[in-house]
Amino acid sequence: MHNIQGIVCLWFLTPEVDATNIIAPSSRFTDFIMLSLSTTTGYAIRALSCLGPPDGPPMLVKDIAAQSDVSNFYLAKIISRLSEAGLVKSKRGYTGGVQLARPAEQISLLEVSRAIEGEEWTENCLLGMAQCSDERACPLHRFWKNTRSEIRKNLAETSLKDSAEFEAHQKKRSTS
Repeated sequence: MHNIQGIVCLWFLTPEVDATNIIAPSSRFTDFIMLSLSTTTGYAIRALSCLGPPDGPPMLVKDIAAQSDVSNFYLAKIISRLSEAGLVKSKRGYTGGVQLARPAEQISLLEVSRAIEGEEWTENCLLGMAQCSDERACPLHRFWKNTRSEIRKNLAETSLKDSAEFEAHQKKRSTS
């Protein structure tokens, strides 16, 4: 998994698939398919990584936005979705702010992606075909059907704490 400009990318080696015909004929990607969570999900993960423990002081959205490099307005919408999903607690007013609803090690990236993307984000055809099914399979149907459970498993096993530690390590490396 890599984070490229706020997009969380998952790389799957697929020797049986010629990705040059799928991504773009002139693509340099010849031995893998790149699957990305949305930029919004990447922003949500970065924003959540800024928050301390649930019993710590709440953070203002403007401070989270500054730390995660996301606009206040857009982050407020993201925080609203995360709050509806029960991943954060938000409180208005003078002593208000945003806190994690539970410890970072108990929040999976699958929960974050579902809060932002919805439950069905892995169910759609990888090529975007409306009629793709077992009976009418697109060229990548078998690959995607076999891979999506692995994606869910990996996202479920990766905690927000893992992501926050990775981000902290990357920041430390870039400043030294």
